[in-house]
Amino acid sequence: MRRRIRTFASGGRAAAHGLVNCASNDYLGLAADPRLAAAMTSAAADEGAGAGAARLVTGARPSHARLERAVAGFTGAEAALLVGSGYSANVSLIPVLAGRGDLVVSDALNHASLVDGCRLSRADVAVTPHRDMAAVRTALARDAARKVLVTEGVFSMDGDSAPVAELAAAARDAGALLVVDDAHGVGVVGPEGRGSLAAAGLAPGPDVLLVGTFGKAFGSYGAFVAWTRDGIDLLLHRLRGFVFSTALPPAVAAAASRAIEIAGAEPWRRERALALAARLRARLTAGGIDAPCTTSAIVPVVLGDPGRALAVSAALEARGFLAPAIRPPTVPDGSSRLRLTMTASHTEADVDALADALLAALAEAPCG
Repeated sequence: MRRRIRTFASGGRAAAHGLVNCASNDYLGLAADPRLAAAMTSAAADEGAGAGAARLVTGARPSHARLERAVAGFTGAEAALLVGSGYSANVSLIPVLAGRGDLVVSDALNHASLVDGCRLSRADVAVTPHRDMAAVRTALARDAARKVLVTEGVFSMDGDSAPVAELAAAARDAGALLVVDDAHGVGVVGPEGRGSLAAAGLAPGPDVLLVGTFGKAFGSYGAFVAWTRDGIDLLLHRLRGFVFSTALPPAVAAAASRAIEIAGAEPWRRERALALAARLRARLTAGGIDAPCTTSAIVPVVLGDPGRALAVSAALEARGFLAPAIRPPTVPDGSSRLRLTMTASHTEADVDALADALLAALAEAPCG
């Protein structure tokens, strides 16, 4: 079946046609928060709707500078740099860090943006089995001028976490730089929601670089790199996704700053999202569905066959739940699934009704 884009009134809990949205990355339920809208309105009035050009051409706006300071404070980094999107950040970051004669070690389930960045770097790329520390250490033992170890913090399709502390130790032993794309972890996991690095007792530094986004837990748009001051200065000169792109609209940056403030002041948001995801896993497991035990807000239900995934998705929609089928090439062949996500906007009643609807849908759908 060909993919198509649908139009919904909201990206939060409630989608159009009365559907409960169970596929959004709006983990903290902030995308529709009126406080973010107010921050955007004020910044647009003060600083304009658009930035006008790349920041190296016409400079930053106050909202950009405030957001970079907020990111650095939130992540414990010396400095941060805003980028237009997570894809743009990753695809242009790896070629800055590694090139011909260098080595990049990448987890097999890393996001497409990291995969593409590795390819564009022209470095030697060693792809290791998912979360396989023995394979990572073996790969890092190879001779290379520079070595970079790349992972997601929370893997976007499976919801499981990288062994960040072990990866950091392996990278340090091999003299490698650890790059963690924590798009699905920042704001949700770790102490105060500060992400996968904080959960491992780490922060961005000379041998650890963090990439994160504002379009998921923080309900806005754009991405950031958090690192050392010298590292950010290097990227300011060489990160093509920054140098050659128009800056984020000031209003968008202002909304992201407000979201970081709210996330810190309202910890119940991440606590609810994680608790509801745990509740959903428990309900599905009790019903005989394999729901891997993870500590994120992502609950994958792997169905294998894309046709079955589409059928179960349609059956869920008929029961009032939006959960699109995720098929290759987004996931590997044979692992088509529903990628269910819980947010602070959902309720326990939503979770229980979703579990019941999924059990019924699976009973109806063909197995191949």
